[in-house]
Amino acid sequence: MNNMGKSIAILLLAILMNSCNGQVVQETSAPTNFPLGELSATIPHGVMVVFQDSKGIYWFGGSQKGLYRYDGQQLFLITEKDGLCSHTILGIQEDHLGNIYFDTQECISKFDGQQFQTLEVIDNPTVKNEWQLQPNDLWFRMGWNRPGPLRYDGEKVYQLAFSETEASKEFHRMYPDASFSPFGIYSIYKDSKGHMWFGTSSCGVSRYDGNSLEWLYEESMTTTPEGGALGIRSTLEDKDGYYWFTHARFKYKPLPSPHNSDFSRQLNYQKDKIFEASYYPYFMAIVEDKAGDLWMAEEGIWRNTGQELIHYPVEIEGTKASIFSIYHDNEGTLWLITHNLGLLKYNGNSFEKFKP
Repeated sequence: MNNMGKSIAILLLAILMNSCNGQVVQETSAPTNFPLGELSATIPHGVMVVFQDSKGIYWFGGSQKGLYRYDGQQLFLITEKDGLCSHTILGIQEDHLGNIYFDTQECISKFDGQQFQTLEVIDNPTVKNEWQLQPNDLWFRMGWNRPGPLRYDGEKVYQLAFSETEASKEFHRMYPDASFSPFGIYSIYKDSKGHMWFGTSSCGVSRYDGNSLEWLYEESMTTTPEGGALGIRSTLEDKDGYYWFTHARFKYKPLPSPHNSDFSRQLNYQKDKIFEASYYPYFMAIVEDKAGDLWMAEEGIWRNTGQELIHYPVEIEGTKASIFSIYHDNEGTLWLITHNLGLLKYNGNSFEKFKP
């Protein structure tokens, strides 16, 4: 076998062996000639977003110092002086052409591989109700206090607005002087059908299927036992077509045909059998691995196998991890984004601090 054949065989073996439960991410073998930023030795605490693009490049956003790009060999720090519109990054995604987008509190940056472009947002009353859904659309939140999501059709970004719901009316009755919108978006999720789900701060979760915008506002989704608002920070559709939202004690499944106009009653709302105990977890994030197990963050990691709920405490050098989010990369490796320990990565047996 020639050298090329050996390389291909090794690569295929690595891919076959890799799984969510243990293998280290396959990294690029050589650094790339990146045109922007400056080389960095470490990533400071404060990163809140992890994203791996289709080329295998990792992007780490949310740090006060800027955006980090890691190709497996070199770590670059990118800031506003490189064209990035803001370092307050809330989300990272990639379009079908390979462009990378950075959703921040103040603006949206597009990176085409060579340079950054700040996208113009059309925000006026004439476009707020122009909801559409095309396969290649991208959706952003751009902060925490907007009246609805932003839709990008590849050319323009449109600021949309949610219409008042019973939940939002009740919120305004209870808090007439509130300084924030109950529609503030905490999470955006696209399901297997291409439908968009928006998790809000105080009004539950909505689904837009291209025709109508519907809401789930069950009290268990919007209110904690102590009476506070439960923001929907994560949404997931599992392999069986059930939807999980933040706390993950209940799962939902749309019925084959609607019974009435109330979307909240068109779902098969049921308690997952492994949550029969009195413990009521509220999860910050949830992902599904390649085996279909659900991994959820709340005082460590909880793994829902469908048969049992397994708790994995996460502790580094005597300090318990305060987990903000989980990321499941292209190779199936789990990453933990923490408030107090920086980025943690699964090494096959446990989580350890990520060191580029």
